[in-house]
Amino acid sequence: MTIYSNTTPLLAFSAIGRLDLINKVHGEICIVPSVVAECGVGGVVEVPDLTKLPWIRIEREPAQDESRFFMLDAGERDTLSAALRDRADLVLIDERLGRNFAEFYGLRVAGTLGTLKKAKELGFIAEFLPLARELQGAGFWYHEDLVRRLAADVGESVH
Repeated sequence: MTIYSNTTPLLAFSAIGRLDLINKVHGEICIVPSVVAECGVGGVVEVPDLTKLPWIRIEREPAQDESRFFMLDAGERDTLSAALRDRADLVLIDERLGRNFAEFYGLRVAGTLGTLKKAKELGFIAEFLPLARELQGAGFWYHEDLVRRLAADVGESVH
């Protein structure tokens, strides 16, 4: 399976100290150099050196100009272009515009919360909701209806 990740899921899971969940749920992940660069900028969230993680494969960036993705940032643009080039089975991306583009071009998408839900279903975490709330507390915004729906899907209720 070929799975690409954009920057935000890597940042989000790093923010709560659970970057391992991406690997546990999805196995090997492909990322492009612009995503490595975005994660390495520094800031509030410290992301480990992605080039040193054995479950991350750095792929070459697409050679062609991807003007069809001109509204996206470099990481999103290059991730989607590489995923299309390599006929990826899944793209991890949270931003609505990027997800819309991915789906328009026939890519399957999942995001941080979808990965968190899958981690709960696979038994890698005991509860979905506390980690979803921790992500929100770290500054990642998710629509409350989505959080509630995903929590209900795994048998948790929001009070």
